[in-house]
Amino acid sequence: MTIASETPVLDTLAAMTADSIERCGLAPDTLILTRIAALVAMDAPAVSYLAHLEPAMSEHMTAEQLQDVLVAIAPIVGTARVMSAATHITEALGIAIAVADADADESRGGM
Repeated sequence: MTIASETPVLDTLAAMTADSIERCGLAPDTLILTRIAALVAMDAPAVSYLAHLEPAMSEHMTAEQLQDVLVAIAPIVGTARVMSAATHITEALGIAIAVADADADESRGGM
């Protein structure tokens, strides 16, 4: 029997992601780009993109690489999905910036 967690859904998603990464033979940057393409195809919400920002930054992904993925998949998923993804990615970046600002304010003593 497993021990109950306060965040069972997040814990499960994290475990699934870790298992997927461990079993995948793609290069890390290709893996992230592939996952982002899948998020676009699924019309994922901003929080899903937010979960991929840190790994993307760890792999030194650029905005140009992300744009290239969106351009590459646009004929397959359609313009509506690509525009939706662009909006959700922008929202995710905004959330990440707000969290970073709040953390910086907290570390400076709440100024």
